[in-house]
Amino acid sequence: MKTMHLKIGDYEICPIPTGLFGLDGGAMFGTVPKVLWEKNHPTDDKNRIQMEARALLLKSKDHNILIDTGNGADFVEKYGEKMGGKFAEMYNVTGRALEASLAKFSVTVDDIDTVILTHLHFDHAGGATCARDGKIMPTFPKAKYFVQKENLKTAQTPNLRERASYLPANFEPLLRENVLELLDGEQKNLRPGIHVHISNGHTHAQQIVEVAGPNESLFYCADMIPTASHVRIPWIMGYDLNPLLLMEEKIKLLQLALQKNAYIYFEHDADCEAARVQARGTDFEVAERLHLI
Repeated sequence: MKTMHLKIGDYEICPIPTGLFGLDGGAMFGTVPKVLWEKNHPTDDKNRIQMEARALLLKSKDHNILIDTGNGADFVEKYGEKMGGKFAEMYNVTGRALEASLAKFSVTVDDIDTVILTHLHFDHAGGATCARDGKIMPTFPKAKYFVQKENLKTAQTPNLRERASYLPANFEPLLRENVLELLDGEQKNLRPGIHVHISNGHTHAQQIVEVAGPNESLFYCADMIPTASHVRIPWIMGYDLNPLLLMEEKIKLLQLALQKNAYIYFEHDADCEAARVQARGTDFEVAERLHLI
């Protein structure tokens, strides 16, 4: 694995691990047999694989942009005593590292001016709000938060499969405090050099964020490609709402990544922050694993 500091255009690429958690291995790999994935993703006694909730800080002279926020730490305060304890135990949530990870890059919650939420599932938006003075408030008091209008609609009226993943405490305070900006479709230059693509295979209106530079780019793939193993087109999650659509979206994005000399950033891989990919016949594979510092 290659260790490197990465800058794309005006932005320093700063990985922000927010903490480990666990999800069922079978759910994470769908129809892929366990014998194929367990070597790289060993399970615990409850068949959970270790996952990272890895946000991304884009740091420039004009902006501090955070993409996703992890699970959050205030489980009991935000979700209630019963739900909070049950939530943390079920998903083996151990992370309380968001602020500490930001501090490594000399950034505090007050310095973040933009938060891009790929979607409002708890492991992506849980850190968007926090318990403060007995009230659930936006974690980043000076930031505007961006999410797709259709994803908010899904979060407010979730289907039965996703109802447990969309928790009102993670987004209702953003609406109440008028800090949530709703986007409608793909966006060019949401901030300079920051483009938003849309994926509907995992959930409705997930945002895939592109950091575009003059010679290379980076794609923050969220749950379209959650780990390095999921670069393979047929390797999709049992959580995905529309598997066939998701596979088509992965092909399109990875082809674009090759055209743009792009890095793929993994939100949930506990061991690998990013990678270069290459074509493998009609499929794709990791060409080089990267540890970003």
